[in-house]
Amino acid sequence: MVDFTIHTVETAPDAAKPLLEKSQKAYGMIPNLHGVFAESPEVLEAYQVVGDLFGKSSLSAVERNVVWLAINVEHKCHYCVPAHTVIAKQQGVDDETIEALRNAAPLKDPKLQALRAFTLNVVRQRGEVSDGDVAAFLDAGFTKRNILDVILGVAHKTMSNYANHLADTPVDAPFKAADWTPPQTDAAA
Repeated sequence: MVDFTIHTVETAPDAAKPLLEKSQKAYGMIPNLHGVFAESPEVLEAYQVVGDLFGKSSLSAVERNVVWLAINVEHKCHYCVPAHTVIAKQQGVDDETIEALRNAAPLKDPKLQALRAFTLNVVRQRGEVSDGDVAAFLDAGFTKRNILDVILGVAHKTMSNYANHLADTPVDAPFKAADWTPPQTDAAA
């Protein structure tokens, strides 16, 4: 592991200071991940911009959280699973769906399960998703735009998941109650 500094507004490079102030304003704190990202102001800015754009995407709040949690679990991100568990609850995702995502169990809602399966296919196959898998996603009621928005979500979470693995980012206090251990089985498709 690399010993990354978790920057504050005071310790961050000058170009990262306003970005951390933006995080402080948005979250009421500076998440440790943002503090790590501040080492590279460009990475912190990219993460914020991609997150903002994903928030405006064609996917609903529940659907965006399915994408985030599916990716976080697949990547076994010790930081993002608890963080997005809390975020998902705040954004109206029901506890049963959250727990199924966290535990790599099938989702009861067939459309959300199709979204999760497609997202995992994109991640696992590095975008080389079969025509059949794309057709199943579209047949579930999704669109070509949704396909591209899933890719946007993958980009967003890949940045954070990979950085958290390298930095072993400590989970912030507000997310500790949602701590997570990867399930023993492979993530559900």
